[in-house]
Amino acid sequence: MHAAATLSVLSCMLSLGYLSVDWTTPNQVEDHYNVNTQNDQGSLEQSRQPHIIFILTDDQGYNDIGYHNPSIKTPTLDKLAAEGVKLENYYVQPICTPSRSQLITGRYQIHTGLQHSIIRPRQPSCLPFHMDTLPQRLQQAGYATHMVGKWHLGFYRKECLPTRKGFDSFFGSLTGSVDYYSYGSCDGPGLCGYDLHDNEGVAWGQEGRYSTLLYTQRVRKILEGHDPTAKPLFLLLSLQAVHTPLQPPKSYIYPYRDMSNVARRKFAAMVSTVDEAVRNVTYALRKYGYYRNSVIIFSTDNGAQPFTGGSNWPLRGRKGTYWEGGMRGVAFVHSPLLRRRRRVSRALLHITDWFPTLVGLAGGNISQSQGLDGYDVWPTISEGKESPRQEILHNIDPLHRRPTLTAVHEDAIKTPGKAKGKGKGKGKGTSVTSKRAPGQAPKKSKKKALKQQAKQWSKLGSKPNAAKKSRASQRHTKSKPPLPKHKLKSLPKSKLKLKSKPQVFSLPQPPFHYKKTHLKSQSGRTPSQYRNLSLSSPNRPKSPAKAPSHFSSESVRFLPQYQNLPRPKPHPDLKTKPQPEFQSSQSVWDTSVQAAIRVGDWKLLTGDPGYGDWVPPQVLTTLPGRWWNLERALFSPSETAAHKNVWLFNITGDPYERWDLADQRPDVVQRLLARLAYYNQSAVPVYFPPDDPLANPDRHGGAWVPWVGEEEEEDEERYKGVYKKGKNRKKKRKNKCKLCKLKSFFLKLNTNMMSSGI
Repeated sequence: MHAAATLSVLSCMLSLGYLSVDWTTPNQVEDHYNVNTQNDQGSLEQSRQPHIIFILTDDQGYNDIGYHNPSIKTPTLDKLAAEGVKLENYYVQPICTPSRSQLITGRYQIHTGLQHSIIRPRQPSCLPFHMDTLPQRLQQAGYATHMVGKWHLGFYRKECLPTRKGFDSFFGSLTGSVDYYSYGSCDGPGLCGYDLHDNEGVAWGQEGRYSTLLYTQRVRKILEGHDPTAKPLFLLLSLQAVHTPLQPPKSYIYPYRDMSNVARRKFAAMVSTVDEAVRNVTYALRKYGYYRNSVIIFSTDNGAQPFTGGSNWPLRGRKGTYWEGGMRGVAFVHSPLLRRRRRVSRALLHITDWFPTLVGLAGGNISQSQGLDGYDVWPTISEGKESPRQEILHNIDPLHRRPTLTAVHEDAIKTPGKAKGKGKGKGKGTSVTSKRAPGQAPKKSKKKALKQQAKQWSKLGSKPNAAKKSRASQRHTKSKPPLPKHKLKSLPKSKLKLKSKPQVFSLPQPPFHYKKTHLKSQSGRTPSQYRNLSLSSPNRPKSPAKAPSHFSSESVRFLPQYQNLPRPKPHPDLKTKPQPEFQSSQSVWDTSVQAAIRVGDWKLLTGDPGYGDWVPPQVLTTLPGRWWNLERALFSPSETAAHKNVWLFNITGDPYERWDLADQRPDVVQRLLARLAYYNQSAVPVYFPPDDPLANPDRHGGAWVPWVGEEEEEDEERYKGVYKKGKNRKKKRKNKCKLCKLKSFFLKLNTNMMSSGI
């Protein structure tokens, strides 16, 4: 009787469709009932794939956000960060192109050939064609992918464009610096063109509309036209702000009217435009039904440039340097899907980690992307678990070498009549050059220079071959006796001879055996000589003229085998007792090469790390020298200690890099140098080609567009090699005075940009 009644009730419920409803699926009440169980499962899978909104700003420093600096008014960013997870141990790259390439590919610069600098508008360079990208992997996971804003990853071919790298649509600029109203982009005087693109065509007719506002309107249009329940969305909003030129709308400057520094005032106003743009985007996410199943990531691409109003205080350095101010990025994650919110994460993270993290979050297959340098850090961000990342290779740039030890030493050997040196002083160095052959008598007009030269070299404890005097002059000059060998260890670095070998370090028992690498190319590029950075031959030649050794390799920009290299494992704990001496003569690393690495709490810098001062925000800024100094810090003897090639800092205990521990902890220095040498074994040669005159916008209707057609794809002869500055090039520039014109051009630009009133 009871069984019959139960069956009748069940049949009635089945007829009404109650049991066919999946009550665990979100929004069941709003969407009513779906009797199709297959559709229920499909919608459940779609709900598990969150909408990903990645907002990338340009040149926003550590001190350029409200929750680090209350004088910067960013209420929206502050609120989103407070309700999410602030990433306070997050690193990017010092300049634009490297950061963006590592975000898109998930791989270090040494694995993409983009180690040296940015991709300038006329350079025939872009991301490697064989390498998969983040939007491509998300497309395979069923995502709609869109990009709005700045690309700056090359465009000399159509295959380099965002729409060929995995984005369904693109609206923005291709070059690195664009006028916010006219969308003009210049690569030197007389080389300017229009740079605003819609997909693969030029978006003419947008002049006069502020780029931050224009990009925000395009994002809202994309959100409005997409169905959040039908397909997950990946949206990369790569804002041009707050990169120069400083062009905020006047209404945003008024709240900062009390700032006496005009550049800082305008820069802060541009940060406020970014804050309003983020507010409009988050409003659209809520309005069109994305927010409850979304992950919002906010990140800068590199540190700020204090000379144009930015601030990294209290961190050391600036954009374009490997100090903390150039690489420690402002970032946070805001999402209703976070398990632990309203907190600060101090886990070590890097911009390469977004590739595997977002692909894993989207349900994609990370194993299909071989050779990733990033880690899936979503459990670290969402749940507060320990970060799988223990070390970061910031970069190895073999084309950027300090001339202090190696280059000067080699020049003195190759050309005995030419040498350079540095004298004592408060951080100041003096360069001395002589073109006379050995034994040649000095001219009367050069008496003062020679006297000054003799004094400087006598202070250093040695004399250059170029400063040999004639017999007549030797009668009146007494040579300084050589320094005893047993006293060399106690002498300061300024008294060491310049003839000494380049500064290299050794290991007692190195964990790896380094060999010369011979790389073969399938792209048909001409061979280029690269210096062997990890000198490992047990029988190194004692002659300083032969050291360091070289290995020849060909450009391997498009070799897929470099995509499959294993990721180096983290090195064991480096907190061991210091070892006073290392008796082995096996060399590990040429420290004149610009490189930086972070392992645990320790950070090691070699070569020239760049401008290393601390710049408080109240310091008035001035635009220094040539314009490209803003993108790449050049070596200046007054900026770093003479003859110093190695710095070691405990970043956890000394985040502002004020206490160099290289001398106190030589054991840590050795092990970090070994890590650099290990990473260098998987590095591909730098690809930094010379400018191509065919890229001139005048040839293409006044716009920056791809200039290499499909019929020219197989012709690589024009796009070979690595750019190297030669002596002939410098002479031509000097004779034609191109530098004078360039200085005049940017002096006028600087005057209009920095000195104009509100």
